[in-house]
Amino acid sequence: MAAVGNLLTPPLRGFLEIDPKTLDVDRLGFPPGDPRARALLADVVQSFATGFNTALGADPASLDFGTLPHELRGFAFEGAAMGVALVDLATFSGGRRVRALAEGAGARYVHLIHVGVGWAYARTHVHPWTGIRFGRPLLRWLAWDGWGFHQAFFKSQRVLVRHWVERPARGNVRTIRDQGVGRALWFYAGGDPAGVAERIGAFPAARRSDVWAGIGLAAAYTGALPPERLGELLDRGAGFEEHIAQGAAFAAKAHVVSQEVPERSAAAIEVLTGAAPAVAAAWTDEAAVTAERCGSGPEGYEVWRARVRQAWRKHNEG
Repeated sequence: MAAVGNLLTPPLRGFLEIDPKTLDVDRLGFPPGDPRARALLADVVQSFATGFNTALGADPASLDFGTLPHELRGFAFEGAAMGVALVDLATFSGGRRVRALAEGAGARYVHLIHVGVGWAYARTHVHPWTGIRFGRPLLRWLAWDGWGFHQAFFKSQRVLVRHWVERPARGNVRTIRDQGVGRALWFYAGGDPAGVAERIGAFPAARRSDVWAGIGLAAAYTGALPPERLGELLDRGAGFEEHIAQGAAFAAKAHVVSQEVPERSAAAIEVLTGAAPAVAAAWTDEAAVTAERCGSGPEGYEVWRARVRQAWRKHNEG
């Protein structure tokens, strides 16, 4: 395979590159949040930008983010997936570079790659999975999660304050998209439980559970808060514990697949799910078996999430 860098002229690569300053949460006007969490989340955002920019000039099969701390590598691969997906869409390759990334260097970050592809679709206003053939049918719906994160992160006032939903996501993918909105809200609120709860409380009631699921996913995957503050998060999210746990179980699965579960994330997963990362990850595997019998539509994805919630209830209620 020719390296991506050989296919993009320097001016085009420069046009596509992300200036890390544009992702700075201060410049984006996000609330202060929890100081320690906000600093960690800033590192996450910069790692995403590193992955994106690096992928524009490299062979996706051989990308290496080994110089980054292991807790940040998944975010770099998420950014890389957005980058190679944009190139695939621009060159009508059918997803050749995305597949090379997922089958090579990014094999241990397949969940993040699906999400990163969703960023590319949101950026180009193209419906997932137009023009790219890739992925296990159940995981392909994660692109809508990535889409939702992109929209809420860059259009925070419209999405997080005015609760706008873009037309392509107003159908049966809205719940998946809203999980991504919840992940972005974690960054917007700087990991502050009070800020998170206040913002979700203003959402229409029917949408709150999906946003809380995204909070659980982001809180567990980033490990940005210590256990005592995660306890506060659960208190603030009273009534939505099973949705928070479902998101955290998804995070557990992504970390277990990477073969590196950061200590902070492991602690967060245990607080939010009441289970060790390997146990919570297994819930998602068992649930996926049932979900995939329900077909390849978004209904199967919702069965997946519902079965994870059921496993959490069984584990915690005896």
